[in-house]
Amino acid sequence: MSFFNKVFASVGIGSAAVDTKLEKDTYMPGEIVNGVVEIKGGKVGQQVDEIYLTLNTTYLRESDDKKYTVTASIDRFRLTTPFNVRPNEKKDIPFSFQLPFDTPLSIGRSKIWVTTGLDIKGGVDPSDKDYLKIVPNQLMSAVFKAIDNLGFRIREADCEEAPRRLRGRLPFVQEFEFVPTSGLFRGRLDELEVVFFPSGNGSLDIVFQVDRRARGLAGLFSEAMGADETNVRMSVSNADISNLQQKIQNVIQRYA
Repeated sequence: MSFFNKVFASVGIGSAAVDTKLEKDTYMPGEIVNGVVEIKGGKVGQQVDEIYLTLNTTYLRESDDKKYTVTASIDRFRLTTPFNVRPNEKKDIPFSFQLPFDTPLSIGRSKIWVTTGLDIKGGVDPSDKDYLKIVPNQLMSAVFKAIDNLGFRIREADCEEAPRRLRGRLPFVQEFEFVPTSGLFRGRLDELEVVFFPSGNGSLDIVFQVDRRARGLAGLFSEAMGADETNVRMSVSNADISNLQQKIQNVIQRYA
């Protein structure tokens, strides 16, 4: 029986199982994630070479004028050194890791999840998948509120492959697309695209792409050539929250 149990375990039947329990499911970028990995041994003893957690999302990549959804690893965390798990043995492995500051927000179609994997010698590696809800921190929320107060409404949010000039450590950026529905910029802009570049020191770089509405023949020509779009970068911190709306308005107004 032991021989057959080993054969079955090598193809994933009756092998160890893994289940990850998170302390909570809602986090802000940069926050500490706590939890425990629960391991239950199978019908035979097995060697676990490592336990790893991978933070994942998806983004859109364009090729040959077509867009494809690609899974990307935001970060990976190794939890343990090799150990053995006996038949039917239960092990709890506590863990703690910091979410990267550039973790995408759970807005629009952007999904973020943690995959837990066991690297088992000579067997099928069991895994587990847990979704996280990533919400804006205080400064990001203030930016969204300021843009909303200026009469913009969010139309779309997605992670997309980034051009080299905007690329950081990840191959994509999360882009928030707004349209003016009221206020000063209605009729002056087609849309406003916003990209966040958070840092670990509490500051936030913001790239705005200001898409001006075509006016007359010259405006139509500029729009056809893509010259009606302007990219502008600004840095803000928590100290700017009280007058953030005015600062953002001044930046947009300069290029509207």
